[in-house]
Amino acid sequence: MKRTAEVALALALAIWSVPASSQTCHDQSFEGVRYSVCEVRAGDDLRLFLDDAEGQRLGTFDRVERELSAEGRTLRFAMNAGMYHPDRSPVGYYVEAGEEKARLVRSAGPGNFGLLPNGVFCILPDAFAVQETLAFDAARPACRYATQSGPMLVISGSLHPRFLPGSDSRFVRNGVGVTADGKTAVFAISEGPVTFHEFARLFRDGLKASDALYFDGNISRLYAPELGRDDFGFPMGPIVGLATTPDGAGN
Repeated sequence: MKRTAEVALALALAIWSVPASSQTCHDQSFEGVRYSVCEVRAGDDLRLFLDDAEGQRLGTFDRVERELSAEGRTLRFAMNAGMYHPDRSPVGYYVEAGEEKARLVRSAGPGNFGLLPNGVFCILPDAFAVQETLAFDAARPACRYATQSGPMLVISGSLHPRFLPGSDSRFVRNGVGVTADGKTAVFAISEGPVTFHEFARLFRDGLKASDALYFDGNISRLYAPELGRDDFGFPMGPIVGLATTPDGAGN
């Protein structure tokens, strides 16, 4: 019994001694709402996941984790990363390992995706970008990975023009923001229902993201072992995840 207590104490001390800077995910309050937030640095092994080697949809965090384990890597964090059709194919532009798998959608349409301006989250070899769709189309950066979603939450420091402060449309929401220097991507999911305006303010004012993109609503899920989270639900479409070596290195 004494030995068990000693082991438990040693594990607790090891966890407490981990520097905050080494953490990927943390809980954060903003304007009275709780969020789970994960930050990734440029150059880390952040990827998008859709299909396995046989062309079958991955769809779940545990299947992504199994894919990575075959490379000798682990999944540090993950979340759903864009809207998808009933067959779980991406609604808009999608690039994986430099290969374009779905075309850019430029037109307006129904639902949140079509609430223009929408945009693209792009993972470059040494930077991140969130760009409004037409600006992305004009620039066409060489993304290693990219996913289109919508609406944009923050555009060059301004909130989406159609967001209403007094809206009564509230859902659990998740998305991604990028700092002005492109060196940090910050992912967030609300712990409870929020409006678009509230969620966008989190990115602009709370997380200091110059540009941010909405991923989805009620289906939003997070895998973050640091926070004890492995959200369960129906299989998803695109998933964004950070791969690390067993010792926690991101490259």
